[in-house]
Amino acid sequence: MEPDRAPGVIPATVSAAIAITVDALESLAALGEDVDDEWQYVQDLTAAWRDRLTALEVIRGDDGIEPTIGAAIVLLADEAARITDPHRAIDWLSTLPQVALASLGERP
Repeated sequence: MEPDRAPGVIPATVSAAIAITVDALESLAALGEDVDDEWQYVQDLTAAWRDRLTALEVIRGDDGIEPTIGAAIVLLADEAARITDPHRAIDWLSTLPQVALASLGERP
């Protein structure tokens, strides 16, 4: 799973950080869908976190973020991109958005 962004680009806004997070979330979901018994769970969990991230974007999308926070989001997405095991991807479907939200100063 390769990130869908230019290497070295650090997000400067909440919206850009959320875009990176949602891309990573959807890549994890695509991998997790390989576990047939968990397909519906993956769909539901992905939708719930996408909705939560989208709601934050509506409220704070244009807010700027510190470069260190943007870099943390990039590192988080890069770590998620290294996951190759579908079961581990499912585990990360909750981990990734919670860490991203906490990095942005939000409650998961």
